[in-house]
Amino acid sequence: MKATSATAERILDEAELRMRHGGYNAVSFRDLAKAVGIRSASIHYHFPQKEDLAVALVHRYSAKFFTALAEQTRDASDSIQRVRQFCCAYRRDLLGANAICLCGMLGAESCGIPQAVSAAVAGFLQANIDWLVTALPTGLNLDERRSRAIGIVASLQGAMILAVALNDVSLFDDTMNRILRAQDAT
Repeated sequence: MKATSATAERILDEAELRMRHGGYNAVSFRDLAKAVGIRSASIHYHFPQKEDLAVALVHRYSAKFFTALAEQTRDASDSIQRVRQFCCAYRRDLLGANAICLCGMLGAESCGIPQAVSAAVAGFLQANIDWLVTALPTGLNLDERRSRAIGIVASLQGAMILAVALNDVSLFDDTMNRILRAQDAT
């Protein structure tokens, strides 16, 4: 991708909205160009191929997620607060777009999207797991923290899907509260 410009950001914003609601194939350069008010050739200038656009989008999404998470957990004094803020980051993302996580959507399509996009998505999800492993109580052994981290990410991703599909955010909240109760019991 060329240096980030206002036009590139507008393209990424529109592509994110479309991919979060419809997946990788919900985005076409022609439709993006029309929505952003530019020519298709201008999109190709910033993102030569759709794969380049999707990888840039995943990297931007990941950076925003982890920047916000770092800000929210800066003053967290214990693992329960860190896990609560992690769950809340997912919830804010769900409510902000009324859509599932970009990487959850693309992850579900990983067998049918370019390998570079799948790798970027896998990197985001692995970073979620790794972050949680360090956030969970150090009194648990590494295998247990890793197992719990995987369970938390899987539960939150699944809860996002249910909340959107059934138009009921309380399904996400119930899952989040169950995760937090399990942390309190640790």
